Amino acid sequence: MEISIYFDPISEELFNEHEAASHPRIQRSIIIHTLNSGFPEAQEMDVAIIGVIEDRASINNQGCANAPDEVRKYLYKLFPGSWNCRIADLGNIRQGFTIEDTYFALTSTLEYLIANRILPVVIGGSQDLTFAMYKAYEKLEQIINMAVIDPMFDLGETQKELNSQTFLSRIIMQKPNFLFNYTNLGFQTYFVDQPALDLMKKLLFDTYRLGMLTADLKETEPLVRNADLVSFDMGAIRAADAPGNGNASPNGFTGDQACQIARYAAMSDKLSSIGFFELNPSFDRGGTTAHLLAQMIWYVFEGYNSRKKDFPGLDKDAFIRYTVPAADFSEGIVFLKSRKTDRWWMEVICGPDNQKKYSNHFIVPCTYHDYETACNNEMPDRWWQVYQKLM
Repeated sequence: MEISIYFDPISEELFNEHEAASHPRIQRSIIIHTLNSGFPEAQEMDVAIIGVIEDRASINNQGCANAPDEVRKYLYKLFPGSWNCRIADLGNIRQGFTIEDTYFALTSTLEYLIANRILPVVIGGSQDLTFAMYKAYEKLEQIINMAVIDPMFDLGETQKELNSQTFLSRIIMQKPNFLFNYTNLGFQTYFVDQPALDLMKKLLFDTYRLGMLTADLKETEPLVRNADLVSFDMGAIRAADAPGNGNASPNGFTGDQACQIARYAAMSDKLSSIGFFELNPSFDRGGTTAHLLAQMIWYVFEGYNSRKKDFPGLDKDAFIRYTVPAADFSEGIVFLKSRKTDRWWMEVICGPDNQKKYSNHFIVPCTYHDYETACNNEMPDRWWQVYQKLM
């Protein structure tokens, strides 16, 4: 597949020659698609940055299409970490004649990259582009978990056109459907009506209030570790730290918490695409939000380079296996602890057929607290929710 036809190269104006001449910055340590260098080959990269110049379906945030190059101004100036992963910046997917053309280009690009085990890092643009990201998995016929960091659920009204606040409804309504689970991190109750909360519960989706996660940010790690696709709305960060958003709010995650969540997500061997949306330079103050997003992407690179390849698989010796008796299940609840990282997973009972169909979903990331809960004769909520889905 020739995906280069969708991209415009990076302008030479974004390069800072003075800084490039001193200690090496990121702009000198990654492959960048320019007119002179040409488009990178798949075998040259493990991680691919993709800008998407699209905001025609944004709500109250027109101008966010200009975000990708603003982020690059700061990203290129950062010092790289001690990374072994190969990073390429593919440039910007140009805006199509219709918005559907842009969606098609992004879907085709992600389909190609995911099939080649390259992690796409998408810089939007408006968050409706998450729908185009999802469509790539549909093309690949891959059942996925999706984690969205967002102050609301973006359900909107199903009869409305697809936009940045209705994309989740469109994903849920797709037939056939390849969404196994949706997790919202950081919703704020005053932005969510009761029918939406009831629907999330009915669909057995996971929703976590902002206050619960900020009280102990480590709770976000198993949530994003379970995701194949992560979509981050910059409006989930408080306005003091990220003013560059037309829907910015006084409350939200702090900038350092957003960076930590980005790192947690990229550390997961399961993550195969991540996108950052709704940054609007016209609302920004002194480039604060663009600089923050550049640092969040830096932490994506850092997290990817810290992957330990410890997802439970064929190497049984790499895990300590604990079976906790359960009153309702004669087989008990099986927990797996990685000898390499001390991270925890649970095996959910689902039978051999469902184990084959949902091979990446019946083993659920969890915490030591879930193990303690089971030891106290209580069913962990994570285990029970997945069990209901599989049954």
